[in-house]
Amino acid sequence: MPERPIVEVFETPVLEAPVLLLALDGWIDAAGAARDARQQLVGGDPGRRIARFDTDRLLDHRARRPTLHLVDGVSRRMEWPSVELFLLESTSDKDVLVLHGPEPDHEWQAFSEAVLDLCQGLDVQMVVGLGAYPAAVPHTRPTRLSCTAGSPEMADRLDFVTATLEVPAGVQAVIEMAASGAGIPSIGLWAQVPHYLAASSYPPAALALLNGLGELTGVPFRDGPLAESALATLARLDDLVTRNPEHVTMLEKLEAAYDDMHDLRGQLPDGEQLAAELERYLRNHGDG
Repeated sequence: MPERPIVEVFETPVLEAPVLLLALDGWIDAAGAARDARQQLVGGDPGRRIARFDTDRLLDHRARRPTLHLVDGVSRRMEWPSVELFLLESTSDKDVLVLHGPEPDHEWQAFSEAVLDLCQGLDVQMVVGLGAYPAAVPHTRPTRLSCTAGSPEMADRLDFVTATLEVPAGVQAVIEMAASGAGIPSIGLWAQVPHYLAASSYPPAALALLNGLGELTGVPFRDGPLAESALATLARLDDLVTRNPEHVTMLEKLEAAYDDMHDLRGQLPDGEQLAAELERYLRNHGDG
């Protein structure tokens, strides 16, 4: 029996300078910043479905189990996790495609090749991935964006933080490299989330991703309730931290290190200590 195709394409519309956003649920998304940015983009209406991937081939259903809907004890519906490509409604002169769903467990190379085929068939002009990671940064400073780019030209496009290091890769990085190798500009945008808030919701990071995305692509994205949520979150954190002089002192050291990245010797409090102290304080006073 022949193997089923990895992707089912429903339509191949003619698009205007389309940009592909990679917003897969993966293992590097501190504070759910990329998830929140994606939800703001997609909202309740994901747009026109362009393609759907075969999750029987891509996912381990023991790790991502389907949801059984029961009504009065009767099994009515099985809802399976999906990986799909949608075309968003846009008032810009550029169309926006979003690939979202869980990060595949299997067949990463076949998956990335299928995504690249879609990119070429739809004449995608740029591929942008979204993510977030915990960093030694204070919430009292603007959220910085780092990038992983497919070329030096893309890395220099905007004022993003770059680095030289070796790290485990996600499937979005595989797609970005495949796109870049095929001549499609690609970049990953990563929000730096204060490491003591990595397990909490942190709207300022999601807002920074949307703003960076807009600067990079030239497409204006509505921030909706994110801007208001970001301001409320920062005000709440300021209030909680200022109640404890020890935390004020630690935060001041973190701010100094942020402001002067070239003089970290002995100035930055231990990351684990800071995370544990502030997480415990915020947990104990979160409703106060």
